[in-house]
Amino acid sequence: MKSVLQKENECFICGTTHNLHKHHVIYGTANRKKSEQYGLTVKLCFPHHNGSSRGVHLDKALDEHLKKIAQLYFENHIGDRRMFIREFGRSFL
Repeated sequence: MKSVLQKENECFICGTTHNLHKHHVIYGTANRKKSEQYGLTVKLCFPHHNGSSRGVHLDKALDEHLKKIAQLYFENHIGDRRMFIREFGRSFL
C-alpha cells in the first residue's frame, strides 16, 4: 500500500530527493507487514534511515516521533487506540 503519511517523493525529515529508502514506521517482523498494510511508511534519505547517528534506527527520539505520527494517523483515520494496540502491541502516545 502507498504511504498514508506522505505524498511527496522526498525524505520525510529533510526533503532531499536523493537516495531514498522506504521506512516502515512500526517495524519488526509482524509489525513491518502491518505497517505496509495500513500505509504507515515514509521515505527517508540514507542518512535519516540508517546511514548515520541521525538515522531513525539509531535516533530513539526520531523513531518515537515517527511512531507517534503514525499512531495519530491510525487513530484519526483507521481505528481507535485499542485497535492500534491490538495490531501493533502497544501505544506510542
